[in-house]
Amino acid sequence: MTSSRAIPPMILFRLVVIGLVLTVCGPATAQRGKTKAAKQPKINLPESVRRRSKVDMKVVPVNPNTRRSVQRAAGELDSYVESKLLDESQQPNELASDEIFLRRVYLDVAGRIPTLKEATSFLGSSSELRREDLIDELLSSPGYVSNMYNFWADVLRLVERPQGNIVADPYLGYVKDSIRTNKSYNQWVYEMLTADGKTWENPAVGFQLRDDGMPLPYVDNTIRILLGTQIGCAQCHDHPFDQWTQYQFYELAAYTNGIRTRIQRGSPGYTKQNPANLLINEARTKHDKGRVPGEFQRIARANTYSVSEIKNATMRLPHDYAYEDAKPKEVVKSAVLWGEVPTKARNSSPREQFAAWVTSDDNPQFGKTIANRLWKRFLGIGLVEPIDDFRDEHPCVNEPLLEFLSGEMVRNNYDLKEFIRMILYSRTYQRESSDYEITSGEPYYFQGPTLRRMTSEQVWDSFLTLAVHNPWPFQRPTAAEMAPVLNLDFGTATYNSVKSKSEQFAKTYFMGPYKRSLNQHAYQGNILCRASELPSPLPAEHFLRQFGQGDRETINGSQQDATVPQILAMFNGPITHVMLEAGSALVDNVVAIDNTRERTAAVFLSVLGRQPTPSDRRTAAAEFSKNSEDGKAYGNIVWGLLNTREFLFIQ
Repeated sequence: MTSSRAIPPMILFRLVVIGLVLTVCGPATAQRGKTKAAKQPKINLPESVRRRSKVDMKVVPVNPNTRRSVQRAAGELDSYVESKLLDESQQPNELASDEIFLRRVYLDVAGRIPTLKEATSFLGSSSELRREDLIDELLSSPGYVSNMYNFWADVLRLVERPQGNIVADPYLGYVKDSIRTNKSYNQWVYEMLTADGKTWENPAVGFQLRDDGMPLPYVDNTIRILLGTQIGCAQCHDHPFDQWTQYQFYELAAYTNGIRTRIQRGSPGYTKQNPANLLINEARTKHDKGRVPGEFQRIARANTYSVSEIKNATMRLPHDYAYEDAKPKEVVKSAVLWGEVPTKARNSSPREQFAAWVTSDDNPQFGKTIANRLWKRFLGIGLVEPIDDFRDEHPCVNEPLLEFLSGEMVRNNYDLKEFIRMILYSRTYQRESSDYEITSGEPYYFQGPTLRRMTSEQVWDSFLTLAVHNPWPFQRPTAAEMAPVLNLDFGTATYNSVKSKSEQFAKTYFMGPYKRSLNQHAYQGNILCRASELPSPLPAEHFLRQFGQGDRETINGSQQDATVPQILAMFNGPITHVMLEAGSALVDNVVAIDNTRERTAAVFLSVLGRQPTPSDRRTAAAEFSKNSEDGKAYGNIVWGLLNTREFLFIQ
């Protein structure tokens, strides 16, 4: 079923929406958006988001010289899809209209809906290359970096404080920067698997620190994320549903058993006692009742987290190992699950051997897993589902296509941006969407993308697009910014030097004061900035969490189920109010237009990325006739549009 049948023609649910708003909030809320010509409206939005500002982010652009080759690859991709559809006696969907494509590609690539100016510009273009031009522009934009960061944050479980006193912010900045610079995926992964040092010295170590203190779950999570294979059950016993044995799990874990995440005895300042404990104990003697400030303790303990590798570490089976092929506590030699360690890495450390095997061109699961993940991101469903559980019980719906995609990944040296560009250029991506549920049990052969609800981050960033002129009042800190504040040399550190550092830390990146500093960009308690830049995890009551952003404790932990709090947030949450405040982007754009008909069109283009239909105009006219004050009528129309499936879903 195509999107035109999945989502009926847009009808304004004005009476329902306004009635519910009145029921929940009282008359005052429904009056929001009302303007008085005789009185200058009060400006409630922070200055930082009201002034137009160019984002300070140098994004590596797509290569203009490879467009022809990307077009050819996209055509080959289409041939694999259409051949399978023919085999299954199915037809591809029609190509989507420019209006549907415009909104879809902005949400999928930039993570937000287009602005009024962007929608007007694209829909007014007659260039035959307008779609390719827009794709290239968006892939080269800060929005792409922000959107893909959100994608990876869900996969990698990115949080500022994963365990204890670890300061992981530099690692989060590293992930974002790897996207910004379009670092080759194989290089990026290799760095994360082999990095040494503190997070602000070598931020890639954050990947290994994410499962600090849990060396066996680290192996399970790494293989699941990077190779689409779930071996966690084999940690305790032979896998009940797959081929993996407990012995194989420990053979693989032997490669990473030498990872250490704390400074070791013999490190500068570490002789008999942990230097952080010595400094904190001294601080207790200098503070009333021994109450050492949190920032002092945090910075001292954070400097004890440093990743290194013991190359001669011994891996033993558990004490309760119960199988006949070995004895409990027996030493296990390292071995990979399939294939072999590349020749060039065989004399390297165990951890480097492991990383070389994972990222090898000859490891078929590495290319297939990332290809399948990105395919699902842009088409809605993976070729293999679940995307991180490749096994015989979960067959690929189009094996030749997956082989082609993984081959393109290798051919392009794991250039994720070029891979995504190929998908976006394809007819398959640009077709009308289908209303498909994976729970139907029927395989999907990609007549077009599937109909999807926006992610929580896409909803949030789309609201910001309507609400503020500057959705980037700040960006998350980087390792280079944090290092001078955080780094201690325990070899020379004294109480006074650490106290001085901790005071600087308290004014900058210590989490409590840092979060409070962001309130200068807030409206009714909500910090108005792109989702990628906000602290993580957010409180459970935050809009993003209500709309399904996970707590990032599990891989791909986000949800898209509808809930009552979501309905209330859409009807009456602060983020829906902000766009109708004086000084918001939407209000400024609409007020600048004198003609009522053009104003109505501007509202529809701003919210839905399309012109209003004759039916929409009749409904809007009825609203104007009932409300002589334009501000209230426009507010009601905006609320009606926001609370439709057409707004919340990606067609």
